[in-house]
Amino acid sequence: MALSTTPVSVATPKNVPAQNYTIPLILVTSLFFLWGMAYGLLDVLNKHFQETLNITTARSTLLQAAYFGAYFLIALPAGFFMNKFGYKRGIILGLLLYAFGAFLFYPAAQQSDFNFFLIALFILASGLGCLETAANPYVTVLGKPESSEFRLNLSQCFNGVGSFIGPIIGANLFFGSKNSGNLDSVKMVYLVIGGMVLIIAFLFFRTHLPEIKESKLVSEKSLDVKPLFKHKNFTGAIVAQFFYVAAQVGVAALFINYCTAPGKGINNTEAAYLLGVGMILFTIGRFVGTGLMKIIAPNKLLTIYAIANIILSVVVVSGTGLFSVYSLIAVFFFESIMFPTIFALGVKDLGHHTKKASSFIIMSIVGGALVPFIMGKITDNYSVNLAYSIPLVCFIVVAWYGWKGYKILEE
Repeated sequence: MALSTTPVSVATPKNVPAQNYTIPLILVTSLFFLWGMAYGLLDVLNKHFQETLNITTARSTLLQAAYFGAYFLIALPAGFFMNKFGYKRGIILGLLLYAFGAFLFYPAAQQSDFNFFLIALFILASGLGCLETAANPYVTVLGKPESSEFRLNLSQCFNGVGSFIGPIIGANLFFGSKNSGNLDSVKMVYLVIGGMVLIIAFLFFRTHLPEIKESKLVSEKSLDVKPLFKHKNFTGAIVAQFFYVAAQVGVAALFINYCTAPGKGINNTEAAYLLGVGMILFTIGRFVGTGLMKIIAPNKLLTIYAIANIILSVVVVSGTGLFSVYSLIAVFFFESIMFPTIFALGVKDLGHHTKKASSFIIMSIVGGALVPFIMGKITDNYSVNLAYSIPLVCFIVVAWYGWKGYKILEE
């Protein structure tokens, strides 16, 4: 998902043998692409289902609720499963759930049943939750320790590529003249995705991957005796991440609705392409932000980016012409560093609490399940412009965290 994390640097296990991990790295990197594409398709499905299933905007945002609700519910169980059975089995389980959920889109489309789609998407996203829990640690150990940061950033780029390709696929297949009023294209797309995911699951089954133990990721010297929830930078990160993901998902979920509203002169296909442009800016922003952090402290850059999005959101709420659409697209660029930066600041100096803290911060993305529905209700009862006042408030919370909330307080 546009929602992949940049975890704090961890020590590479000393007992991992020196060998060529090119094939395992390619396979793990493919996971970033897979959940990026799944997320990219999600926002296009919103508008498509509104028209083909004749549902309200608010009801269509239940797609986001099912998707991100699954992440919230699966985070801790996935962690427990991987601690007991290993990360490789966890990845394979995630891929099988992903494929099963994708295949369920076919009978859901056959019956034109929106509730069935929600069940299918929940199962699919449960698989993605397993994959996200495992992929980042794997990338850091598949090669030389000194190049781990490069490998992780490279893998995350493919998440952005998937997020960009998803809307393009949707624009061409869901909104084409032959498919605008039916669900045939949805059947085809998700059957292909399910088949592709099963092939990747088989490749993982046949490929050796190093196992990762928590005891090897955290230095004994970094143990912290203070209770986890006494760390204010961690508790603040949970709050900030909840509101950030709420903003990110809300911005994308109603993007097509905003662009096609009266006065913009944009149709569904054009709006889906513009969503793809936004995803490209998101990926570019990640590169630019990484470079800027060499000269600007991460918390300060987070604050600057959040303030930029507050200003852009004011334009989006009050605007009616193309300039407001361009402002909405620009929001994607300034969102790019927020999730990983909040994540990194939130787990800083947590010692042996780090892995547990990571699970809680990942769970906080449930904001993406709740807020789009509120925005949908505002759109149905008032206007889509007013709905974007919700992300505006969310970015204010993110700015607060970058300004003061990130600080590690000594007791």
